Amino acid sequence: MPSAVDRSLSVFPAGCNGEFNLPPRLAKVIARGKGAELWTTDGERMLDFSMGWGSALPGHAHPAIVEAVSRQVALGSNFAYVTEPSLKLAEEIISVSPACDQVRFSASGTEATMYCLRLARAFTGRPKILKFEGAYHGAHDVGVVSLFPHDPPAFPAGASSSAGIEPGAAVNTLVAPFNDLEVVRGILQRHGHEIAGVIVEPFQRCLSPLPGFLAGLKTAVHEAGALLIFDEVVTGFRLAYGGAQEYYGVIPDLVAYGKALGGGMPIGAYGGRRDVMEQVCEDRLGKDGGYVWTASTLGGNPVSTAAASAALAVYRETGVYARLHRLGAYLRRQLSAILAERGVTAQILGDGPIAQVAFTDLSPRDYRSARHTDGRLARQLMLELFSRGIFLNPMGTKLYLSLAHTEAICDEFCETFAAAFDAVSTSGVATQAVAS
Repeated sequence: MPSAVDRSLSVFPAGCNGEFNLPPRLAKVIARGKGAELWTTDGERMLDFSMGWGSALPGHAHPAIVEAVSRQVALGSNFAYVTEPSLKLAEEIISVSPACDQVRFSASGTEATMYCLRLARAFTGRPKILKFEGAYHGAHDVGVVSLFPHDPPAFPAGASSSAGIEPGAAVNTLVAPFNDLEVVRGILQRHGHEIAGVIVEPFQRCLSPLPGFLAGLKTAVHEAGALLIFDEVVTGFRLAYGGAQEYYGVIPDLVAYGKALGGGMPIGAYGGRRDVMEQVCEDRLGKDGGYVWTASTLGGNPVSTAAASAALAVYRETGVYARLHRLGAYLRRQLSAILAERGVTAQILGDGPIAQVAFTDLSPRDYRSARHTDGRLARQLMLELFSRGIFLNPMGTKLYLSLAHTEAICDEFCETFAAAFDAVSTSGVATQAVAS
């Protein structure tokens, strides 16, 4: 009988559900997870530094999430209508997000950002969206424009990072460098009459906004008559309970949530000003003023929303965010020390419970300055870590910490990281990254 790994390689393209792109020898099938650990169907224990791409912020199989899901699923899993769990969660999101007068739920962050873009176009009557190079806003067409361009065009032109997207997507998606207000203002001055909204990851991938960037962006967007959209799928409930809005003190017109909101369960949410959100009211269908279609079969289902409320209760516990920030800073310091000891030119990016290694001698502030000088080294290091029992995305985009991680787990990771780097270095791959 074929193994679970062989079966996965047979039924899934590349043997996975997306992005991991592992060589067949490293393919895995996960059997279970607890806290910050995973076990494969072959019985291998792995330390998880992906955490469901950041969705399992409480840790895998957190007792509060398990209890909430178990209780609700016995009462029904989906009605495609308002339930007490969805109502409770919506009220909590509105109470914590100053951007939200009203909210609606979707089944994923991709849907949430897609609906925000649709709302912005409908509200302004304009066709174009401005995004930032290297930012990911979900798997829809706008989300994959200039996501990882290998030969980036001059701004504000966008480049598709995926085949098969609608031809007009790149034309109607303008692109700017993150953290560069001067370029953004120039684009808005030239194209502002066409731009419906500007969507931004307030903390883009692992890049922090420069002081004043987000506030200046909001001013420039509003001067152009457009809407500011925060993609808080990653930052929501992670950098602070109030997300990037609380952490950076800037309030957008629309906001999208996902990932940590569900505590590991699938969910998305989007909200904003009442006058913008009222475009989704179904009684507008066929009337002047327009109606924006945003229905979602599984959005707001009672199992996911019950899990989300349980997760938010965990995040509200005393000291949670101080602990997450302390742990992230600890990991970044340790990684920096390991590479410094080896004379390696690299930057350790991140904030809060997020980290990334960038092999560059530049001070990263945008996509281009944060790209690896030696992409081959980065790829080989990620694969070596995976082979040594560290579960992460070998594309090397982010390391996610959770409330289940500890300094001891970070120490185990760093010991493995040092050994993995030495192994790759010995093979000759790291030569280009070592400072002269």
